[in-house]
Amino acid sequence: MNYNEIGKTGMRVSNLSFGASSLGGVFHDIREAEGIKAVYTAVENGMNFIDVSPYYGHYKAETVLGKALKEIPRDKYYLSTKVGRYGKDGINTWDYSGKRATESVYESLERLHIEYIDLINVHDVEFSDMNQVVNETLPALVELKKKGIVGHVGITDLQLENLKWVIDHSEPGTVESVLNFCHYCLNDEKLTDYLDYFESKNIGIINASPLSMGLLSQRGVPAWHPAPQSLVEACRKAVQHCLSKNYPIEKLAIQYSVSNPRIATTLFSSANPDNVLKNITYAEEPIDWTLVKEVQEIIGKQMRVSWANS
Repeated sequence: MNYNEIGKTGMRVSNLSFGASSLGGVFHDIREAEGIKAVYTAVENGMNFIDVSPYYGHYKAETVLGKALKEIPRDKYYLSTKVGRYGKDGINTWDYSGKRATESVYESLERLHIEYIDLINVHDVEFSDMNQVVNETLPALVELKKKGIVGHVGITDLQLENLKWVIDHSEPGTVESVLNFCHYCLNDEKLTDYLDYFESKNIGIINASPLSMGLLSQRGVPAWHPAPQSLVEACRKAVQHCLSKNYPIEKLAIQYSVSNPRIATTLFSSANPDNVLKNITYAEEPIDWTLVKEVQEIIGKQMRVSWANS
């Protein structure tokens, strides 16, 4: 396992890390004991960064993760969670007020059975009034940092432009890391356009969803996936090409996403300990760059054909 520092935080983290969203049954129902074992498997095999959110499973992911963390020495991992997105009784809620952010941090500490949070993030700023994030949410989290309740402060979003806007309008040094998903994987490299910018601000980069929320998997995409049908079909062809080479696309996708040392870590999520171990093995094996090129050409060609016919 390779380790990189998240920006200038001093946190050296494994280049493949454990995303705990699956512990909340976000993708499908889980067996709690198996999910807890998945956490143990990750940490025992070198993963030292765990990311979660109160939103995942509407507090369930934090609750299950907390049961696992009670049995793991605190110096074995860095813990990241979030504020801003919540839910209860199947209803999603959003609240980016400073008051709610502060309350949320203390609630997360209780669910997770820990005394401090290494990295606290404003979750998916696209759902917020970003002026409120700059003027209220982030300052509240900085106050908690001054008190030693949290170690570092970050922001997350799918849209890279939103991350840049918040950083540009915040006091320098406030945002120490960004978490972005689906933009550094085999079918999408948009994150690379922003690496110089983030690095110029001493901001660490966390990547997530190396399988592009199922596009780059043999299982395929869930019904709610936002990708256009043309991209779904392009990725399906890439999946079949990898199968013909006896090289699962999941393996290639994981290897590709952890291959860039400018990205501190890539998060993947699984509540299955066997899958955790398999992905760790993938990340530690050498990547087939010829196959990467073939897959990207297949996806690019299919997309060009779709655009030409549209």
